[in-house]
Amino acid sequence: MKKQNVALGFIVLISATLFLSWMLLPTGEDSESSLEDVGFWAYQIQGIDDDGAVDQLAASYYDMLVIEPTRSDKDSMDFDTQGAVSQLHASSGANLESKIVVAYIDIGEAEDWRWYWEENWTAPTETTIGVPDFLISIDPDGWEGNYPVAFWDDRWKDLILYDSESSIQQIIDDGFDGIYMDWIEAYEHEPVAEAADIAGLDSQQEMIDFITEIRTYCKAQDPDFLVIAQNALDIYEGNTEYFDVIDAVAQEHILFDGVADSEWGETGSGDTRIPESGEEGYSTHWYTEKLDRYIAEGKTVFVVDYATSSANVAEAYAFSASHGYIGFVTQVALSQLPTTIPPNYPS
Repeated sequence: MKKQNVALGFIVLISATLFLSWMLLPTGEDSESSLEDVGFWAYQIQGIDDDGAVDQLAASYYDMLVIEPTRSDKDSMDFDTQGAVSQLHASSGANLESKIVVAYIDIGEAEDWRWYWEENWTAPTETTIGVPDFLISIDPDGWEGNYPVAFWDDRWKDLILYDSESSIQQIIDDGFDGIYMDWIEAYEHEPVAEAADIAGLDSQQEMIDFITEIRTYCKAQDPDFLVIAQNALDIYEGNTEYFDVIDAVAQEHILFDGVADSEWGETGSGDTRIPESGEEGYSTHWYTEKLDRYIAEGKTVFVVDYATSSANVAEAYAFSASHGYIGFVTQVALSQLPTTIPPNYPS
């Protein structure tokens, strides 16, 4: 976050920010109406710059697409993300004349292929923090090149939010309708939580505050901008103001999971059934119990399961529909649209 050098300017800035937060925070109702007609959604965060990938997404009947912004990837910075978003907006879904296009963003982990990763940075290891020192640890699920961060650090907030070329500012400039925030669960990752505790901070509250800042920043530029949270369903416990700063929630692997870094079509790309109950934070019963609260709060619920067998795909879609979720079934690579389509999807 940029610091003001002039005291008066600082006071004015803080006053304006607090006023804007008060005006924009309460319910998110201005955005929820745009989700009411979404019947089908899809999620692809790799291969957007492959030949024909955007054309295939545009030709689909998914009402909402969550996609990789692409030009934030150091190897694809020349990709015309704005043009891709415009093309997708010009296409219709099953229920919407113009698709809703939402950008994936990891707010709790640094990714070493992003525009912001500098040559002099050093990745953390299992036993040491990285350089800069907001790089706390390695990804606990085995995703290569992903590093949980001290997300409350002003340097990280600048890269994600406040710099003029920040990841979120790029997303806004490219015309996306919203963001789909991953790794909110950073707040409960043990090395991150310990770093917050050493700094005298409550990591759970810091994450909610960070999302509040993100919402305020985005809504100031586009009041209809969508703020969608993935996973970390229990963050609201003891902090119910969380419901006021998101427009929708998404949860992975309600029934079926896969192996990190699996390629499309590999054996580990899906069909791993998760426990039905008994495991805190990773069981079908736990997810549905938490999601009941989001539904009670009037939030749209998106679910993505990872499965390839026709029986598992059908089961996942039926389960989501029976619980009031908008389901999508794909593979963990998230690198193309699956050929297994939802029930009642237009042919």
